[in-house]
Amino acid sequence: MSFIVAVQAGVTAAAFDREPTAAELDVIEREMPAIQAEVELLDAQIAILDRPVSELDTRRIRRARNKLLTARCELANQGGTGEAA
Repeated sequence: MSFIVAVQAGVTAAAFDREPTAAELDVIEREMPAIQAEVELLDAQIAILDRPVSELDTRRIRRARNKLLTARCELANQGGTGEAA
């Protein structure tokens, strides 16, 4: 029996063997406050997965959600879509 195997390296190597462009790095830098706020919210949510939720946890999650909302609003008001060309 003969196996047919696709050679993925020849097809996909060119797309992934490069450094980010200056435009992509600018987009990442512009979105960094929103990314950090998302990480903070995830940290707060993960912290309560295996224990009862306290009032302090509730406030921490609420603060993280508000911070994320603020960061997303600022990003939207900058006029960029947040996508690299």
